[in-house]
Amino acid sequence: MAAIELEGVTKRYGDVTAVSDLHLQVESGEVFGFLGPNGAGKSTTINMLLDFVRPTSGSVRVLSRDAQAESVEVRRRTGVLPEGYDVYERLTGRQHVEFAMRSKEVDGDVDDVLDRVGILDDADRRAGGYSKGMRQRLVLGMALVGDPDLLILDEPSSGLDPAGAKEMREIVRAEADRGATVFFSSHVLGQVESVCDRVGIMREGELVAVDSIEGLREAVGGEEQLVVTVDAASEDDVAAVRALDGVSAASTDGGTVTVSCASDAKTAVIAALEDAGVTVKDFSTQEASLEDLFLTYAEGGDAPDDAPVAGTEGGE
Repeated sequence: MAAIELEGVTKRYGDVTAVSDLHLQVESGEVFGFLGPNGAGKSTTINMLLDFVRPTSGSVRVLSRDAQAESVEVRRRTGVLPEGYDVYERLTGRQHVEFAMRSKEVDGDVDDVLDRVGILDDADRRAGGYSKGMRQRLVLGMALVGDPDLLILDEPSSGLDPAGAKEMREIVRAEADRGATVFFSSHVLGQVESVCDRVGIMREGELVAVDSIEGLREAVGGEEQLVVTVDAASEDDVAAVRALDGVSAASTDGGTVTVSCASDAKTAVIAALEDAGVTVKDFSTQEASLEDLFLTYAEGGDAPDDAPVAGTEGGE
C-alpha cells in the first residue's frame, strides 16, 4: 500500500514553476530520501503533502487519503519536523511534548518521548535556553508523538553533533521497523545513504531519478573510483589512461592517480600506467558515493537516458 501518491502534480507561482508534472509513489514502511539542490522544489512538494500549499494541477494522496479534502486526518497521523521550525522560548521541553499530545488528541508518556530524543534531563528547562541541537531534538520528539504512520522530516540532522546525528538515524530505522513510513529531505548525503531504502532527486522542479542507491549507480554506468598509489606520475602519464575505453576521468597529484572508470576497465588502467613507465605500488576501488550520484543527476547536466525516473513503483 502506498503512503504517498503524487500524480501529475504541478505547482506554479505566477510565471514560476516550482514543481512540474511530478509522479511519485512511496510505499508504506519505506525510508525515502528526497534530495535536490536549493530551489529544486523539495519544500514545495512537502508543503503540498501537508496541504500547506495546494497544487496548480494534479492529485496528492497521503496515507490513502486526499491531502486536501482530508488534510486534518492526514496531519493527525503524520509527524512533521519542518526545516527552520523553532520552539516556544517560554515553554519547557515537557510542555512542548504535552502540547503536541493535546494537539493530536493522543495519550503517551512524556518522559519516554524526551528520553528517546536525549533531552529528558532538561525536560523542565525553558526551551529558550536550549542549544540548536537540543531544539532540533525537541521538535523531533514532538513529531514522534502518537506513533505516527508517516514521518516527514525536513533537514532532521540540522544542528546535531555527530552523536545526535547517529541517534537520529537510529530513530529513523526504528520507526521504519515499527511500520512507519519516513520521508525526509537532507543535504547531509551520508545520512541519507546510511538509512534510505530509495531516494528521489529533484532538479529545477522535476523529478530526474528515483531508485535505490545501487540502482542509481548502475544507471550511471556502474562506475567505480580507482585510486592507484604510484612512485611518480605526470599529466602526460595520465593522458594514456584518459584515452582508454571505459574511463570517464583521470587525475594525479604526483603520488596518486585517481580514475573514474567502469569495473572492467581497471586492469587496462593499471597496464597503461605501467606501460608509461610508472611504478604501481598499490590500488583500491570505491563505488560511487551518493554525493557523486547526486552531482551527476542534480547538478552535473543531463542524467543518463536509462535513468530510473518518475518512480511509480515502491521499494524493492
